[in-house]
Amino acid sequence: SAMLGGCRRALPAALGRALRGRAAGPGGRAVSTSWCPVGTAFDAKQQQQQPLRGGAAGRDTGLFGVPELSCPEGFQEAQDKALQESEQLVQKACSTPPGPETVMIFDQLSDSLCRVADLADFVKVAHPDFAFREAAEEACRNIGTVVEKLNTDVELCQSLRCLLADETVMSSLDPETRRVAELFMFDFEISGIHLDEEKRKKAVDLNVRILDLCNEFLIGTHIPNKIDKHVLPEHIRYNFTAEGNYLQVAGLHADCPDDLVREAAYKIFLHSNAQQLARLEELLASRNSLAQLVGYDTFAHRALQGTMAKNPETVRQFLEKLSEQLSKRTQKDFEMMTKMKMKLNPHNSMLMPWDHPYYSGVLRAERYNIDPGLYCPFFSLGACMEGLNSLFSQLLGISLYAEPTKRGEIWSEDVRKLAVVHETEGLLGYIYCDFFQRPDKPHQDCHFTVRGGRLKENGEYQLPVVVLMLSLPNSARGAPTLLSPGMMENLFHEMGHAMHSMLGRTRYQHVTGTRCPTDFAEVPSILMEYFANDYRVVNQFARHYKTGQPLPKNMVSRLCESKKVCAAADMQLQVFYAVLDQIYHGKHPLKKSTTEILKETQEKVYGLPYVPNTAWQLRFSHLVGYGAKYYSYLMSRAVASMVWKQCFAQNPFDRAMGERYRREMLAHGGGKEPMLMVQGMLQKSPSVEDFVDALVSDLDHDFETFIMDS
Repeated sequence: SAMLGGCRRALPAALGRALRGRAAGPGGRAVSTSWCPVGTAFDAKQQQQQPLRGGAAGRDTGLFGVPELSCPEGFQEAQDKALQESEQLVQKACSTPPGPETVMIFDQLSDSLCRVADLADFVKVAHPDFAFREAAEEACRNIGTVVEKLNTDVELCQSLRCLLADETVMSSLDPETRRVAELFMFDFEISGIHLDEEKRKKAVDLNVRILDLCNEFLIGTHIPNKIDKHVLPEHIRYNFTAEGNYLQVAGLHADCPDDLVREAAYKIFLHSNAQQLARLEELLASRNSLAQLVGYDTFAHRALQGTMAKNPETVRQFLEKLSEQLSKRTQKDFEMMTKMKMKLNPHNSMLMPWDHPYYSGVLRAERYNIDPGLYCPFFSLGACMEGLNSLFSQLLGISLYAEPTKRGEIWSEDVRKLAVVHETEGLLGYIYCDFFQRPDKPHQDCHFTVRGGRLKENGEYQLPVVVLMLSLPNSARGAPTLLSPGMMENLFHEMGHAMHSMLGRTRYQHVTGTRCPTDFAEVPSILMEYFANDYRVVNQFARHYKTGQPLPKNMVSRLCESKKVCAAADMQLQVFYAVLDQIYHGKHPLKKSTTEILKETQEKVYGLPYVPNTAWQLRFSHLVGYGAKYYSYLMSRAVASMVWKQCFAQNPFDRAMGERYRREMLAHGGGKEPMLMVQGMLQKSPSVEDFVDALVSDLDHDFETFIMDS
């Protein structure tokens, strides 16, 4: 949703109010005597929970320390309180003369709703108790309805319009306040506030329909396909789940060594589905209608407003130039994969789309002998957390401490709560680490803002609260959790988002932390991957959990180089997805069906043949959350690469660079134009060509490792 939904996933003011057993800390800030070292907390299996102090004996504190949320019914109470508060704030906004206070009231309004909606956004997907998930889902729906009404509240919008029209007042505002006022206005406009009543109603109806279609399409992307088991040869049937006379195909089986299994999975799982196709076509058409209704040429033009790229033309140019630069390398990669396929399967050597992930993996393993089992013993979770702690301490003066939780504060006993503390500024916020697999928990790694930071009316700072969700395997009792290199890199990636949330200490929660344009939001997380792949960083923490032996340097070098095997083809695949996304959200009506566009784009941009009767786009779940913005991953990686090479490659622990990174890129959240933040960090304005060069130069092999391995 627009105005208040710009603050996706934030949370409760009542959160984590008092630290237990506080003593005066650096800079006069409070520091808890109950904190313990972060590594110990993750290698110890039992969560230490504080008994309640004071209050009714035996009463739970509630999720995240929010008193109402000690039971599912509390969501109704929290929601009612937020709606009551929002009504008062709407009245206040409409009666306040234009000035900086107007922006503050709008931000309070946004915060009062986000404190419930964003918490509920997390609980509805992650809580193990169905009753909590259901109550959270209901709260999300109800707050969403209120947000839709506020987005089309003419009187509320008028109070903001009066401010923006008053040149004298506007020129007296600081840049951040001005930008936040403009962002709120932009959110109103994309909801059609400037239209007459009939068109405004149409915009609201389209928004509601789009939301429903997104949910339906998303569910459809994961539904398995069924096939009569007799259609498949008997010797491969065991790979799929049997259901009576049918076999269920729930994924692509991309790592399966049997070519026939991968081929069958690809053709069955990606088989076209009329219902899902109709949903996608209606979703794309509705997005286009809404964009045109509120004054944009296409949905892509609307979606890219305020991003680093700014418009679809720049995105097209970026993707075309990148594709051009990758072309020869991709061809070479496909040739290597074809040779490998011929070697292993002489009867069928034509490279097909289901071969790419498998044979690139085979080539990596053959060339560099990267067995994850060799690496895991060096990456215990506790050691990795200590590594992050050490890195943040050297770069930013920040330490992570495990803090005991009160009863009812967490949703699973293996969740850990981290206090993020700066050496002179004190407590900056909290990270709840929900790292382990459990039944019904989504199998994905992600970062949720549960409460956004902001400067409160009383002059105190509302501390940010986030959740990092991973899907790590549960270790055997008494043994530490061991991470594969991929899991370790994901941990660093998600922690990059968390640091952005902790250090994006803006005055307004509407632009706090990761609430910034999508093509900038992934920069801090991808930058952390560069640290995770640098031997100097890894050497500080990677120790064998039994012997204490450090991870040998050549193992880290081999791991890094193995990632470059077939990396051009992998990147070309991402370019194909991004181009497809741009075409789907470009000029309508589309010249051809979505499947014909897929076929044409796949053969032109990717290079491997389209498989008849398949419709990969019906499984493209990113079309929901990243509509017209799938390119963001590539552009963010380009910026992260440039920042790494220019600022940290020489010395990954450079404190002066760490401080510049905080000051120029992390501190502003979404309160400053993204390209200005990049310019501040790189001390130059990068061009599309610079972005492309950065991505392509990352594919070059390291000469020293190459010689060493030869």
